[in-house]
Amino acid sequence: MARETTQEKTEQPTPKRRADARRKGQVPRSRELTTMLVLLAAAGALLAMGEGMVQDITAMMRTTWTLERRDLLDVTRLPGFLLLAMEQALLALLPFLALLFVIALLAPMLLSGWSFSTQALAFKWEKLDPIKGLGRIFSWRSLMELFKALAKFAVVLVIALLLLWQNLDALLALGTQALLPALTGSGSLLGWSFLALSSAMIFIAAVDVPFQLWDYNRQLRMTRQEVKDEFKDTDGNPEMKRKVREVQQEMAQRRMMEEVPKADVVITNPLHYAVALRYDEERMAAPIVVAKGRGLVAARIREVAREYEVPIVAAPPLARALYHTTDLQEEIPAGLFMAVAQVLAYIYQLRRRSYRAPDEVTTMDDLPIPDDLRYD
Repeated sequence: MARETTQEKTEQPTPKRRADARRKGQVPRSRELTTMLVLLAAAGALLAMGEGMVQDITAMMRTTWTLERRDLLDVTRLPGFLLLAMEQALLALLPFLALLFVIALLAPMLLSGWSFSTQALAFKWEKLDPIKGLGRIFSWRSLMELFKALAKFAVVLVIALLLLWQNLDALLALGTQALLPALTGSGSLLGWSFLALSSAMIFIAAVDVPFQLWDYNRQLRMTRQEVKDEFKDTDGNPEMKRKVREVQQEMAQRRMMEEVPKADVVITNPLHYAVALRYDEERMAAPIVVAKGRGLVAARIREVAREYEVPIVAAPPLARALYHTTDLQEEIPAGLFMAVAQVLAYIYQLRRRSYRAPDEVTTMDDLPIPDDLRYD
């Protein structure tokens, strides 16, 4: 039972899941929305530009279809007239066609923007699987498409019958009019009827757009295991991250130990903490911490200090204060200047006497440590 629950796609798709689907060309699209916009644009363009297009085409027919006898008998001239007629017709229809092209190109982007993927064009063998093909034919999605087709037919049929009933008198009156007024009246009537029929698609698109968005989100839903796997792939496996941190800490500790031989003094707790300080009067405004640690790291710092004869001073309050207040390669706090100065003064005295660092640790207890820097 638990296994079935984990396999159910109950989780919302993650941003990575949506991005991967988009790269594959899987984005929400509504053909009904595109159809509606193209039909409405065509109807509006016909009403706005129809008269001009009819005049241009009429002028084209007059200039190219009115031929003299010698033109009809000369077969070499007829292709030129045909080409001229096609050019003038294309120029007359070009604004209308350009508008439809732009609408057809931009309409699919309203739901999910521009998306081009070569993966969507790739050949897939599973599309040739007859069993999966039958599954797609008899799926609930196909039933939804059938329902939309029947709904479009019903809506368009009802509106067409209403338009026919409402404009019945106007249609019958066209037969009593002269040719040109009848053509003009029929064109206007057809244009407004086309716009009304196209407007019927608004109801279909209003239902299809939310459905497509819901269905797209449903297809991208994930199981809890998929979410966990994606989290591991994105943020890294916890075990791998732990190993990486261990390697990084080991490398940082190795670099830190390489700085201990360059230190002027190592201040200890004496066993729990160890802080190595370095000070260059010409380059530094204050001493800096080049290494610090506690426990095993502190023991390793003391071991390296003894190996390279770096003086070790046991000053527990100062060691704790330096450890908790100063990071690596940072200057010590101003409140610890006096205490560290006394330690360095002692170390410089040893150096002036050409005194090698003894194996035993020097203890300095009475160092001035401010109360706000004490970590007892």
